[in-house]
Amino acid sequence: MPISDTFGRPLKNLRISVTDRCNLRCQYCMPEEDYVWLPRKDILEFEEISAVVDVFADLGVDKVRLTGGEPLLRHDLPELVRLLAKKPALRDLAMTTNGVLLAEQAPALKAAGLHRVTVSLDTVRPDRFEKLTRRKNHAHVIEGLRAVPRAGFTDTKVDTVVMRGVNDDELADLIEFCRPLPAEVRFIEYMDVGGATQWSMKDVVSRAEMLLAIERRYGRIEPVVEETSAPADRYRLPDGTVFGIISSTTAPFCQQCDRSRLTADGMWYLCLYALKGTDLRGPLRRGASVDELKALITGRWRARDDRGAEERLARRERSPLVAKSALKKDPHLEMHTRGG
Repeated sequence: MPISDTFGRPLKNLRISVTDRCNLRCQYCMPEEDYVWLPRKDILEFEEISAVVDVFADLGVDKVRLTGGEPLLRHDLPELVRLLAKKPALRDLAMTTNGVLLAEQAPALKAAGLHRVTVSLDTVRPDRFEKLTRRKNHAHVIEGLRAVPRAGFTDTKVDTVVMRGVNDDELADLIEFCRPLPAEVRFIEYMDVGGATQWSMKDVVSRAEMLLAIERRYGRIEPVVEETSAPADRYRLPDGTVFGIISSTTAPFCQQCDRSRLTADGMWYLCLYALKGTDLRGPLRRGASVDELKALITGRWRARDDRGAEERLARRERSPLVAKSALKKDPHLEMHTRGG
């Protein structure tokens, strides 16, 4: 049985950042010019990650997602996938990537045992992609997405952060783009976390606005009724096509959140909005026993009362969660460090 926090939420879903580095500079995640990176010596080795996952699995975690930064920048990532895929307790092993390096690595990841892939893509337009990411890799991402089904992956997702006046006119374009892949697009409300130093509520396109725009194009939309702790609410178009919306900003799902996050250097965060984490690397490298690690994790989770998105929604005046000056002092506050 998984352990539960103060609101009865189980410890089930662990997101593991394998690197804080990224090969894109997306406006909503990494809008600044310079960044402080985690020391290389602090980055967990694959064997250390595997050992930590064993402890979490014993406590009830059965879903692991590899993130970054950009996880495919981590050398020999399929080797880590192979280690994790052997663990019978894990019923779901997924990865979120920006797709730039995916075409060349998809076959090896599938062969290593990765179950699913989610690709972040905010626009189908190359010129807009370059403006959003400050890189000219749009064609590589498209090639990566098309390589996913060829490698044998199914249940593929495409994550799109929707920003007013930036890409909110592409909802239907992205739905149409994802049909033949095949992939399910999930539209994400722009969030005020980590490195989103230029976030403003006026730039947020709400779930209600997205649904209205999509309904104007396609006609009546039906909600998909399902019992799940997944972050996306899913909807079905008249022709059966399904898409999702993650409305963390205007309609948080804190009450069902079973996710926690491990940074590449072993800091464990209980909420995406948390400003402080728990160091697991230190005890691990000092030779802490499995029981000692279990006790540390269990104590933190059972005391967990985080409802970060709901608390942010209740604020009368809402500005970015972290100031740029604070990010320079603690890179763990960055979205690209702790994973999305």
